[in-house]
Amino acid sequence: MEIRFIAHSCFAVVTDQALIVYDYCKDSDNHILQQLLDGCHKQVYFVVSHFHEDHYNPDILNVEGARLLLSYDTVRRRRVNRDLTTAILRPGDIYEDENLTLHAYNSTDVGISTVTTLPNGTTIYHAGDNNNWFFAENPEEHIKTSLSEMEGLFISILRDISSDYPTIDHAMFPVDPRLGTNILRGPFQWLWHIKTKHFYPMHCWEQWDVVKEELQKLLDQFPDTEIHLCEV
Repeated sequence: MEIRFIAHSCFAVVTDQALIVYDYCKDSDNHILQQLLDGCHKQVYFVVSHFHEDHYNPDILNVEGARLLLSYDTVRRRRVNRDLTTAILRPGDIYEDENLTLHAYNSTDVGISTVTTLPNGTTIYHAGDNNNWFFAENPEEHIKTSLSEMEGLFISILRDISSDYPTIDHAMFPVDPRLGTNILRGPFQWLWHIKTKHFYPMHCWEQWDVVKEELQKLLDQFPDTEIHLCEV
């Protein structure tokens, strides 16, 4: 299996059976995704966690033969023809076929977060916009709840996930510099609740120097987790 960072929160996972693309918004400057798609003879999947433009690009609707696993809000807000979709997912839904099983969970923002299980048992978590969005300064500009409600919802979602998956092999999770001193609040809480073998920061807005410095704190606290800096 190979995991390639594409851009922002988009990753491509290449397995023996499939090419799974999460939250495609644009290709990398060196066209990594296009290279993977060109001549691909595996089943292609596009998984979309929610409708925000930094997580969804309608170009995926034109990829011939792809299976589209879209969150309910993406279909509604982006007015996607339901006949084009393979599955429309809400929290609690499970999609399963010969190549993968995908379990949808709640998110602290909109849409869903997902755990994908491959036939060999490997698990992949993609957070979408699920994070502890603890904006200590001017929270009303960023979230619609109080900070305590945000944190409570986030911890509740982590407990739901950990009850099904106490260990995750690969987790793609927001490390967002806009949160300032709380940039690692969500990642720390994730790793405290769910043992994670490989951690991939995303949603970093290309502020790689800031993210790289902060990630050292995760390394110090969770030495058994391999952290992959996804700068391209």
